[in-house]
Amino acid sequence: MKKSLVLAMAMALGVTASAYAANPFSDVPAGHWAYDSINKLAAAGVIDGYGDATFGGDKLMTRYEMAQIVAKAMAKGANVDKLAAEFADELDNLGVRVANLEKKADNVKITGESKLRYWDYDGDLSDGSKTQLRSRIWFKGAVNEDWTYTGMLENVQKVAGENSNGGDEDTNFQRAYVNGKIGGLKVQAGRYSFTDFNGGIIYDTRMDGVQVSYGKDINLTAGIGKAANGSTKTSYVAKDMAYAQLGGKIGVVEAKAGYYKFDEVTAAVKEEAKDSDISIWSVGLAAPIAKDLKLGATYLSTDMDENGIDDDGYVVTLDYKGAKASKPGSWGLFAKYYDQAAGTYIAHTMEALGHAEAQTGYSEGFKGYMVGANYTFAKNIVGAVKYFDLEAKENEGDQDTIYAELNFMF
Repeated sequence: MKKSLVLAMAMALGVTASAYAANPFSDVPAGHWAYDSINKLAAAGVIDGYGDATFGGDKLMTRYEMAQIVAKAMAKGANVDKLAAEFADELDNLGVRVANLEKKADNVKITGESKLRYWDYDGDLSDGSKTQLRSRIWFKGAVNEDWTYTGMLENVQKVAGENSNGGDEDTNFQRAYVNGKIGGLKVQAGRYSFTDFNGGIIYDTRMDGVQVSYGKDINLTAGIGKAANGSTKTSYVAKDMAYAQLGGKIGVVEAKAGYYKFDEVTAAVKEEAKDSDISIWSVGLAAPIAKDLKLGATYLSTDMDENGIDDDGYVVTLDYKGAKASKPGSWGLFAKYYDQAAGTYIAHTMEALGHAEAQTGYSEGFKGYMVGANYTFAKNIVGAVKYFDLEAKENEGDQDTIYAELNFMF
């Protein structure tokens, strides 16, 4: 082991060697340059020698042996990001042992985000602006080797603007679910976030239910449960919902297909569609067309066809690079074109008004485009801005929306 590596690993643990008992290795004398560092690492349980009271400092170390040391240091809370990146493949192969070490070190993990959001509306259907601060705290605990529990607490503060309801705030326990394995199936159950395979152009909010998933390169996912009634993102309110999605890669091409069923749907505006059941089918493809540039397209079809209105739609996406929270200075550009009939979306992911019939009067679908950019200002601080130009498919009316956000992740 090189001198610099021993010192770096010892310093990463952030404790002094004098706090520990004498060095346990007979081949490391007290006057050796690495004595204090080796003492510290041994006492912390990061290194254990060769089992015969020797350290073997002059022997060559395999990458797997080094990966085990990195894994143990990570479990002790050491900052070893560069070493973890260097030995990523070996650490992945040691996944079970690494996971066990992490569980021993900390059974409950807490993460979060605080997102400052701004909307500016201009059009026939709405004018004005609003500013909102949304904070989320996630709790994840290990139940056993195969099961975990996740909960999420959300606080939304309506800071300013004509549409901010006088600075109201709301705090709710928004998510509570378990993840685990039953045989070869991955299982998720409780109140969890569900976003359709197409990036949320059909449904992107919480649901109460159970989901099973099978496969890695080709993945089949199916779920059943209750829709998120009363969400501000829903253009319809539905009681029961079920879905099945299939996705995978064919060479560099990503292919996906889905079926989504919503029972007893109440349309916010469209009286003739109240209490009906809606089924939505989707197929999509995405592939790189140049370096860092990806093109995607999704076709949608619905069985809601009252009054002879369109019963299908499509969304085209274009993405260039993309901001990464862990990489300051990274950035991306993106664009989407929407042409969606009523009944091809239930809780759309977009931040514009155009998707929510209760707010805009788009009772027969919408069409238009979005362009945007994102940028990582510092590690875990990412900003984004989007511009939407949308209009009703059948009725008169258009809406322009500028949306911006600054997200702090911790």
